[in-house]
Amino acid sequence: MSVSIPVSSESIAISAKKIADEEDYFTYVAEVGAIPRDIYRNVNSNPFGDLPRYTIHIVIQHFLAFATFLVLASTGLPLYFSDVFWSPYVLSVFGGADIARYIHRIAASVMVFASAYHLIYIIGGTIHKIIKGKFDYKRSQIPRLKDLFDLIHDIKYFLGREQYRPKMEKFMYKQKMHYLAILWGNTVLISAGATLLFPEITAQLWPDLVTGIFPDGLVKILSEAIANFWPLPAFFQDFARLMHVDEAIMALLVLAFWHLSNVHLVPGRFPAQWTFITGRITREHQIEEHFLEYINNLKEIPAEREYMKRLLREKGYCVEEETEVPYSLETTGNPVEEKELEQ
Repeated sequence: MSVSIPVSSESIAISAKKIADEEDYFTYVAEVGAIPRDIYRNVNSNPFGDLPRYTIHIVIQHFLAFATFLVLASTGLPLYFSDVFWSPYVLSVFGGADIARYIHRIAASVMVFASAYHLIYIIGGTIHKIIKGKFDYKRSQIPRLKDLFDLIHDIKYFLGREQYRPKMEKFMYKQKMHYLAILWGNTVLISAGATLLFPEITAQLWPDLVTGIFPDGLVKILSEAIANFWPLPAFFQDFARLMHVDEAIMALLVLAFWHLSNVHLVPGRFPAQWTFITGRITREHQIEEHFLEYINNLKEIPAEREYMKRLLREKGYCVEEETEVPYSLETTGNPVEEKELEQ
C-alpha cells in the first residue's frame, strides 16, 4: 500500500531556490572540485601578488602614463593659472615659467610615446591572438551586456540585497569604464595640446578640415556666421585651450578621488595594491572581484590547482576525486553569461 504525500507549490519553490542558490555558490573546475564563492576568505595571499595579471609591457606603459601625467599636471596648471597666488611657488620648483614649459613639452612627448606604445601593443597582441586562435574577448576590455548586470548585482550586494558579489571577468565593469575614459581623455589632451603647440599648422589645416567634412555651401554659411564674432583659426585655438585645461582638471580629479581611492585605499589592499609594480594580483583579490579569471588561472596554472585542492580538503569541501561532478563550469549565476555560453 503506497501513501502519497502532498507536496505544496511553496515547498517546490523553496527547493528550487535552494538548488539555484547552491549552484550559484559552487563552481566546478575540472581536476579541482566544487569551489565555494566565499573561499577567498580562507586563502593565503602575498601582498605583492600571487597570480599573473599584467605583462611587463603593461606595467611599463602604466608607469610612463602615471609619471608623465603628474609632471604635466604640475607644470601645466600653474602655467594656465599664472595669476593665482600659488602658481609662482610651484613654477619656482621647476626653475621658472620658461623651463616649466620645456619640461611640460618633454613630458607630453613621453606621454604620446606611451600612448602609441600601448595602442600598438594592445592591437598587435589582439591580432596575434586572433591568428593563433587564442583570443578570448571575455578577458579583454571590450564592454559587454554582462557588465551592466554585474553593476546592478554589485549595487545590490553593497545595499545588502545580495549575499555575494557577482562573478566577474579579468576586467570588471568599473575598470572598463575607467579605461574608456582614459582613452577619451588622452585623445582630447594630445590633440588639443598639439593644436596649442603648433598653432600655425592648425590654422592652415582647419579650413581644409572643415571643407573636407561639410559641403561647399554649408562651409560658406558656417564660415560667414562664425567669422562675424570669431575668426575660424582663433576659435579653434581658444576651443582647444579650453578643452586641454578642462580635461586635465577632470583627469586629475578622477585620479585623486576615484582611481587612487578605488585601487589603493580599500580594505584588504591599503596602503597600496602593488599590481602596478609587480604585475601580479593577490589570490584573495582575484577570487573576490575577478572570480571567473581565477577559474581561468586554475585551468592554466597546475600549481594553483594543487593549492586550491589542498585548501578545499582542509576546509572540509569535496575535491574532484572524492565526489561526483555536481555542477558544470558553465553555471555562472548570471543569465546573460549562461545564454552566451549556450550559443
